[in-house]
Amino acid sequence: MILTAHAASLTGVEKDPDDRIIAPWSRSSRASARVIAWPIQSFMRWQAAGGVALLAATMVALIWANTAGDSYTSFWSATFTLGLGDHLLTTNLVTVVNDALMVVFFLLIGLEIKRELAIGELSDRKAAALPIAAAIGGMVLPAVIYLAFNAGTPNQDGWGIPMATDVAFALAVLAVLRSRVPQSIWAFLLGVAVIDDIGAIIVIAVVYSSGVSLAWLGAAVGALVLMRVLIHLKVRALPPYVLLGVLAWAFTAASGVHATIAGVAIGLLMPALPRQQPAAVSRAARDVADETSDNPTPPDADDHAWMELAHLSREAVSPASRLIHALEPWSSFVVLPIFALANAGIMLNASVFDAPYATRAAVGVAVALLVGKAIGIPLGAFIALKTGLGRMPDGARWSQMMGIGILGGIGFTVSLFITDLAFGDPYMSEATKAGVLAASVVAAIVGAFVLARVARASDKAH
Repeated sequence: MILTAHAASLTGVEKDPDDRIIAPWSRSSRASARVIAWPIQSFMRWQAAGGVALLAATMVALIWANTAGDSYTSFWSATFTLGLGDHLLTTNLVTVVNDALMVVFFLLIGLEIKRELAIGELSDRKAAALPIAAAIGGMVLPAVIYLAFNAGTPNQDGWGIPMATDVAFALAVLAVLRSRVPQSIWAFLLGVAVIDDIGAIIVIAVVYSSGVSLAWLGAAVGALVLMRVLIHLKVRALPPYVLLGVLAWAFTAASGVHATIAGVAIGLLMPALPRQQPAAVSRAARDVADETSDNPTPPDADDHAWMELAHLSREAVSPASRLIHALEPWSSFVVLPIFALANAGIMLNASVFDAPYATRAAVGVAVALLVGKAIGIPLGAFIALKTGLGRMPDGARWSQMMGIGILGGIGFTVSLFITDLAFGDPYMSEATKAGVLAASVVAAIVGAFVLARVARASDKAH
């Protein structure tokens, strides 16, 4: 009965008005839902949507900073004080965005890494070797190129800036090409981006953390250990995890290690396998359907059975996957656009290069992203294949691997994030961000052109 009603609702056939799944307003056929909710849902399901939202926020930040720069600077640098009693903390809005709001983004990175390592592309040694080698090449060579421009100067600490690839923008470019790029290439890019993220996280934790307090760091580790104990004991209640997560973040921030690392650590702790086997939940669903009445009196007479089934159904999805599905829209359409608004407001004029060595930093990071990624990613993959460590993705061609290498030069989000950590001088930071922005735009255009040409050549060959 339940399955029949559900199938009818999916096909639009409703044999009995009282025997159907009632859709929520946002998915109903009401005129208001079709006009308001359906276009929003369609946009959010589009694979390029996150990149489009990020691009829109970047454009707003650039226009705002270059037409009303004083208001942009004063808004994001406005200070306020938080605290209780004698314990006060004075900070500004951009710091709140970078140190607190971005924890959501880094938590999502930790969850994605955990899922990939447990059940995804990186769980198989042979399949994982290729993106791992490619990502290492795409991190090491850009860092070396940046240092070739900046070694011995005050901005040499920025070598971590060109190491990361912005997966949201890169996937947005692939989404524009749609089915003309093999699915294996999508998986390869995701694998490279995950390893890139791991590298960036290690660099942030080790290189861009200063004055580390072992006592506070120990307290943060203690909070994470307690969280792991709760997971091991299969504690389901959410409040203890939220409390321990907030404490881990606060203790990490107090320790001198960047607070976003706590988000990554929490993500890595989350189980990537379901607590209930889907087959067992399916049997329970059939039992509930058999044992309950289709027309109970009173209507809530079988509530206990349906509540238990709802609980089991939820646990047929792993905690990591549930969190990813819950956080992904917030990260893509709230956190990252706000981050771009707060950090991408670069003054597009020559004055940003007035600081000593600013031009070398900007040129160094741009060349590192464009040349270092375009060569480093395919080179790393080539070495893995020649040594027998990895295998070529199904249906992939070397020309497509070159295109992915070029797309790897889109280093937007994490590159901007590391820029603020690497440089205390705002002029140096602005100049370097200009280099990141220029390289990302060129990488997106050239990478899309290369992949489109490869697709056209393949179409003609067939």
